[in-house]
Amino acid sequence: MLYIGCHLSSAGGFQAMAETAVKIQANTFQFFLRNPRGGAAKDIDIKDVKNFQKIAQQNNFGKVLAHAPYTLNPCSKDLKTREFARQVFADDLQRMEHIPGNLYNFHPGSHVGQGVKIAIPQIVEILDEVMTEAKHTTVLLETMSGKGSEVGSTFEELAEIIAQTKDNALEKLGVCLDTCHVYSAGYDIINHLDEVLEKFDKIIGLQRLQAIHLNDSMTEFNSHKDRHEKLGQGSLGLEGIIRFVNHPALQGIPLNLETPNELAGYAEEIAMIKKNYQHD
Repeated sequence: MLYIGCHLSSAGGFQAMAETAVKIQANTFQFFLRNPRGGAAKDIDIKDVKNFQKIAQQNNFGKVLAHAPYTLNPCSKDLKTREFARQVFADDLQRMEHIPGNLYNFHPGSHVGQGVKIAIPQIVEILDEVMTEAKHTTVLLETMSGKGSEVGSTFEELAEIIAQTKDNALEKLGVCLDTCHVYSAGYDIINHLDEVLEKFDKIIGLQRLQAIHLNDSMTEFNSHKDRHEKLGQGSLGLEGIIRFVNHPALQGIPLNLETPNELAGYAEEIAMIKKNYQHD
């Protein structure tokens, strides 16, 4: 089953996002629970959530993906920044309890000079605290491009975060693979996709790959830059992206576009992926 969508504005609520998804022929979507630069979140409207769930069921939606704000940095050198990350993380996961069984994605953060060995335990500490047994959301570590002091640009770093978490968090931790990011980080998913997925499986485990950000890249392979491009207009190329989407190991995983598009552009890309999809 192909589950494909894109990032949608949450300004109008859950029902509006679901209706927009249906309009552009999507059957999943990604969204922010709050302003991506941080700040307060709107109260959850229970009726709005129920209307969303009805539309999702009627249209056979896959799991939807909430994205943490970009300002969330659980491994900052600054204690106040880490405390902000903890508070936002906990609040967002509580909000996700209104749509249990879905996904929450976050950037592991930037260690800003203190090093990965210090950063990873700081990330783990927050995960262990907020991912309690009572929560029903799978939390995803996003693969990063490796710019600056980002944590999570290698499979080994993501695996180490997962390995250090306690049982409650460990059971509900996964990975969101961003095609632009992994290519920029030095994983050649265009010419050596089988080998990259085999490495992912060996180091992390393919069962933890729960979502994909489907993006082309403005920059070349191994650039360690985070510059998303429209599908087929970047260094990954349309042929490579189609081959990626059709790989047997990636079937059923929700795909969300984060390409530089408006809704009409997303609709075109969704239609193009569907046209070239080779599975039932």
